Amino acid sequence: MNRDAKLHCRCGEVQGHVKDASPGTVNRIVCYCDDCQAFLHHLGRADLLDAHGGTNIVQVAPASLTFERGTERIAGLRLTPKGLYRWYASCCKTPLGNTLSPAIPFVGVVAQAFENPDATFGAPIGAILGKFAIGTPPAGSTKLNPRLLARALRMVIGWRLRGRAWPHPFFDRATRAPSHPLTILSRSEREALRPRCGPRPMPAA
Repeated sequence: MNRDAKLHCRCGEVQGHVKDASPGTVNRIVCYCDDCQAFLHHLGRADLLDAHGGTNIVQVAPASLTFERGTERIAGLRLTPKGLYRWYASCCKTPLGNTLSPAIPFVGVVAQAFENPDATFGAPIGAILGKFAIGTPPAGSTKLNPRLLARALRMVIGWRLRGRAWPHPFFDRATRAPSHPLTILSRSEREALRPRCGPRPMPAA
């Protein structure tokens, strides 16, 4: 049964919901890429990573995600000038969504932002980019998974065809530009994060 799934930042200043939430309307995976690790280290939120450096993500259609409180607290970050748009709550550094351009309609929301994510979305159906995992990569995470790829493509194409790309919580429809403040990390800032990520991270100070 589909229902709305509430989400909020750690301090509660930013609140929203995903409508028609169920295991069949989202894609839930664990991503071990070093960029996701770097983003959370930059925010000071490495507590959201699992023991192998994975980020538990619920991918949803942009039109299904609405923020009704604290939108002025939402800010964006790109690790590189052409990297993913990574949105977070500036009040408490809670990640709120990862996106490509609005032409590719999906938003990846960290699962811990939701209330009872397992009950609403079910367990993650797979893991990707395990070559960047810390320690022994989880089983099945290091090779291309055709089933995961096919499911993700099917959902994104379906969301686009069904008009689920708009309204978008992070982009303006008329201009296609980001609707919240956005910064891009400098090369030195990125390089400072890299030793914290990947198979052999530098020990925390």
